[in-house]
Amino acid sequence: MNSNASSVTPEQPADANVEHSCDVLIIGSGAAGMTLALSLANYCRIILLSKSDCNEGSTRYAQGGIAAVFDERDSIESHVQDTLEAGAYLCDEDVVRFTAQNAKSAMEWLIQHGVPFDQEITGDGENRYHLTREGGHSFRRILHAADATGEALQITLNEAVSQHPNIHIFERYNAIDLVKSEQNDKRCKGVYVWNRKRQQVEVIRSRFITLATGGASKVYQYTSNPDIASGDGIAMAWRAGCRVANMEFNQFHPTCLFHPQANNFLITEALRGEGARLVHADGTPFMEKFDERKDLAPRDIVARAIDYEMKRLGADCMYLDISHKPADFIVKHFPNIYRKCRSLGIDITREAIPVVPAAHYSCGGVMTDMNARTDLDNVYAVGEVAYTGLHGANRMASNSLLECIVFARSAAEHILSRLDETPAEETIAPWDESKVIDSDEEVIIQHNWHELRLFMWDYVGIVRTNKRLERAIRRIKLLEQEISDYYSNFRVSNNLLELRNLVTVAELIVRCAMQRKESRGLHYNLDFPARAEQATPSVLTPMATNLPPQPGDLTSFEH
Repeated sequence: MNSNASSVTPEQPADANVEHSCDVLIIGSGAAGMTLALSLANYCRIILLSKSDCNEGSTRYAQGGIAAVFDERDSIESHVQDTLEAGAYLCDEDVVRFTAQNAKSAMEWLIQHGVPFDQEITGDGENRYHLTREGGHSFRRILHAADATGEALQITLNEAVSQHPNIHIFERYNAIDLVKSEQNDKRCKGVYVWNRKRQQVEVIRSRFITLATGGASKVYQYTSNPDIASGDGIAMAWRAGCRVANMEFNQFHPTCLFHPQANNFLITEALRGEGARLVHADGTPFMEKFDERKDLAPRDIVARAIDYEMKRLGADCMYLDISHKPADFIVKHFPNIYRKCRSLGIDITREAIPVVPAAHYSCGGVMTDMNARTDLDNVYAVGEVAYTGLHGANRMASNSLLECIVFARSAAEHILSRLDETPAEETIAPWDESKVIDSDEEVIIQHNWHELRLFMWDYVGIVRTNKRLERAIRRIKLLEQEISDYYSNFRVSNNLLELRNLVTVAELIVRCAMQRKESRGLHYNLDFPARAEQATPSVLTPMATNLPPQPGDLTSFEH
């Protein structure tokens, strides 16, 4: 590895051109990225890039578990059929079967690395893993670590990664763009990255590159995801010439606490299971208008109902009321929610909780095969950034972390089979900042940032119409031009890089939504309310070009 790789410090001269090299660059430090790093590190040199610190990402906030067939009464076929049904039969059945077949070995790999899944004692006095059952599953097949599986997974893998001598962790780095090879348009020779500590752009040359950057839910005004979920990998791959698919399918959680200091806090659906009611500001229940199951309707129906009432009334939120239950019952059963709301001045034993639906999970992404390969020969994509075909039109609970582990291990196996390849050595030109200046108009970024997330929520959210989609695309094109001009004239920053990626992802979402002439799964269009008899994934293809990607270039699509 280049000697600079582990010795870069903020004290280096600001104009120093820093270059690193490795065998495999992994962009993203969640479950997918860390699993891949650990699966490869005994055989090659790894750089693991993290936009924040290695503990900050969607993996950490996953409360549920990981699906795998451990119960002898369960079967892989049942897991497959449950997934196909949850995905509204838009899943790739071969991919679903591949995932289910490899689920148990993936969980055994995690167990070997020390992930503390809950256990129980059987009637025979033996220990076995405790399995829970979640929505969409026919059997108990969810391995979990209490109600914080993601955190347990993140901590365990992070500890193993930090101790491996062949894994070099670069924290607080933003990937800017993949750098294409001049000799082979289907290969990348490296990546430009922005060192947030030094406030400078650096170069990483790598034989193989993996995008493990997570989803794009930050494109919406309300999201349960951490701030870093800005679609970076999807946008980078698109600019480099990779196809994307099914971007219109974004999963929304129906009840996220509506408060400026709530920090994306989810209100569990278990409240409604214990009698909580969704109401207007005046206390009037409304779910009976939408479903005979009222407040116990499935997640997508509840999310659409709340969204409809907010739009109809012009309201900022709806309310979830459990105050009719005894106070001691509420505090005992929901202590974390009670404490969180109290810290914000809301006493849920006496008043209703303000809630809004929140963007939760991106079912689409960069198209890959079962080895996690993208359209670029040496670029892979793993986890929420990827479209594998597993989730179809809706993700089934506890299949997301599973996808990360299964496909990271598959990618590792494929990369290991190619380590003997010796591509031509190519240099990467240093980042040129000679024609840009420091911005004195940061307010433009903030304004565009808020405008984008607001109209995406209003026009391309839980319920869409043709008119709303057309309005959205017109506004996106205007923003693209402003952002492109800004990107061309000022030095990069975290907010600018994320905004540039978000506006790219926003257009991809809208373009996919405009392709789909039906309502299916997570995509609901009032102009096409019925489900089509036959449907295929929504695929977008960048127009082939030998030119390097340009800021804001989203003008050419092939369908």
